[in-house]
Amino acid sequence: MNVMFSQALSQLRHEKGISQRQAAQDLGVSQALLSHYENGIREPGLAFVAKVCDYYQVSADYLLGRTPDRACPQGTVGRSRHDSALLMRTADALSQACVEACREEPELGLLFRRLSSQLNKDLGKSPSR
Repeated sequence: MNVMFSQALSQLRHEKGISQRQAAQDLGVSQALLSHYENGIREPGLAFVAKVCDYYQVSADYLLGRTPDRACPQGTVGRSRHDSALLMRTADALSQACVEACREEPELGLLFRRLSSQLNKDLGKSPSR
């Protein structure tokens, strides 16, 4: 891992205005281990890097010093683009199933509508009708 990760990790914590102890607790590591990561003494695994991305809502590319752009693509924090695309296709299919179910079984249609609405809400997408 490069120096950029250590610097970014420390900088993000300071910008958030939290103690190393609090960040360590939130990230599920000891304060000593977080200190080692922030000082470049130890290198984290990918699972920790993913947690940090979600926690500070930054991209892994930013953490690794590959880009100055901190932003994650909208709706992808905590999941891959492939997962997001799959969820969106599922939401669309569910919406279509809802329309068809409403014609045949009003109660089933209501259930599909609720599920579809929640899935679209989770994806930050307006429901289709």
